[in-house]
Amino acid sequence: MAMNHVRLVSRNLITKESIGVSFQRTFATGKAKKGSKGGAADAPKASSLSKEVKASTVVGANILKEGADPKIQPDSEYPDWLWHLLDKRPALSELRRKDINKLPYEDLKRFVKLDNRARIKENNSLKSKN
Repeated sequence: MAMNHVRLVSRNLITKESIGVSFQRTFATGKAKKGSKGGAADAPKASSLSKEVKASTVVGANILKEGADPKIQPDSEYPDWLWHLLDKRPALSELRRKDINKLPYEDLKRFVKLDNRARIKENNSLKSKN
């Protein structure tokens, strides 16, 4: 009797209908929305802050639980070096074309750093090929 039951179960598992039912993929959480491809429901919501608050504070810069976002100060209150952080600096190829004896100290430091980095990369690639 047990052998007959095993034969029936094995026959049922092989048919197309039972394969479709037994190996049907399901999602882990919730129901899948038909036709949902990230439309308006998935878009980030518009900020509820007023333009005045956005213009006078650095929103999201506060890291303390009970603190407030810092206020934006006039440009004269910030240090001079801050305004040069995003300046373009010369690449290694450009520094190699210039005369090393006439380079300013900052550019000379950058040249040495970039040249050392390039030589290390080249040596590493030669070692990895061998």
